[in-house]
Amino acid sequence: AQVVPMEDMNLHFTGDFHAITSAHSLLSAMIDNHIYWGNEAQIDQRRVTWRRVVDMNDRSLRQITSSLGGVANGFPREDGFDITVASEVMAILCLARDLKDLERRLGDMIVAYRRDKTPVFCRDIKAAGAMTVLLKDAMQPNLVQTLENNPAFVHGGPFANIAHGCNSVIATTTALKLADYVVTEAGFGADLGAEKFMNIKCRKAGISPDAVVIVATVRAMKMNGGVAKADLGAENVEAVQAGCPNLGRHIANVKSFGVPVIVGINHFAGDSEAEVQAVKDYVAEQGSEAVLCKHWAEGGAGIEEMARKVADLADSGAARFQTLYPDEMPLFEKIEAIAKGIYHADGVDADGKIKAQLKDWEEQGYGTLPICVAKTQYSFTTDPTRRGAPTGHRLPVREVRLSAGAGFIVAICGEIMTMPGLPRVPASESIRLNDEGLIEGLF
Repeated sequence: AQVVPMEDMNLHFTGDFHAITSAHSLLSAMIDNHIYWGNEAQIDQRRVTWRRVVDMNDRSLRQITSSLGGVANGFPREDGFDITVASEVMAILCLARDLKDLERRLGDMIVAYRRDKTPVFCRDIKAAGAMTVLLKDAMQPNLVQTLENNPAFVHGGPFANIAHGCNSVIATTTALKLADYVVTEAGFGADLGAEKFMNIKCRKAGISPDAVVIVATVRAMKMNGGVAKADLGAENVEAVQAGCPNLGRHIANVKSFGVPVIVGINHFAGDSEAEVQAVKDYVAEQGSEAVLCKHWAEGGAGIEEMARKVADLADSGAARFQTLYPDEMPLFEKIEAIAKGIYHADGVDADGKIKAQLKDWEEQGYGTLPICVAKTQYSFTTDPTRRGAPTGHRLPVREVRLSAGAGFIVAICGEIMTMPGLPRVPASESIRLNDEGLIEGLF
């Protein structure tokens, strides 16, 4: 079931990320160049909203001052970097239907504001055409295969915290023409990836799922039941049962979109039969079925039962897909709908400036856009340490961003970062070429 070539996909692959970084950087350079050569678009340098990107977790670049060094280097201003996957260009690559649509969406991106607070678009800088040229090959889905020779598309990688967390519309719609069944991934917890798949990708692409597989592990249930990460290997049926309400909430959330759900238990060697049975029993109480999946160890043979059940569920015609909110709902109410319907929060906390900004965007014609909530993937709340299925919390929105080209409003909540930092011990410390020239340390 593993997709290969693993080394290429984990490193540079076919250039999707490099092309996006290059196109994004071209626009960054053209904005500063436009200001340097007379600023015909009348950009207010204090209101340049287009941040730079690099495909590396580098916390030192989150907030910088650029263009230092005198007249020849332009006008000094505050700037900053996000990671490449957080770029709006990445989201656009994954939502565009074709090259024409790609160029239109790129042109629609807002890069700055004038002193009168009117927006300056990418098309005003005349960058969309060249950016499309840089992205023309990256728009082609990457065809790879599993170890058992099944075809798979790997295309794009929008950050599920800041964007919609799904592969490209082109890859999905192409696969739907080529196969009887198409399985596509929505990143991070179902409260992020699945919600955005339903409310953004399906809405934009005009597609709908016939069934949903929620992937769970015994270890995750134990962690949500209060067990420390270092102790997850020991059998603890009570902790599994205590953590299962987290899974139950995901099941209920996905079912609220009108799609039938099946749970795949991703098997670890240390999982006991009693722990696995506890998950199965809980899921059955929720009106769904959980199936043990051993594909990591046994490949396709270890997940055949699951595959047959998913196919039967997809063929059943039980799906009655619906989005969580209509296009016409006011933007702040859309945020509330996600907070209350998916996170089970009591409400949303946002100051007057944020509410006023949303109203301004509605008046500018952006009120029908869906919401993309940026928050931690570790909890239904914005507190990554709060496990289980908490209630009695609120969703704090600290900032909103308009992704006019991608076609959604980003609500940044809690302490989520669009430029993560490396951990104390980065994985890169153990990656090397061995004496045979092969790569080691990627696992």
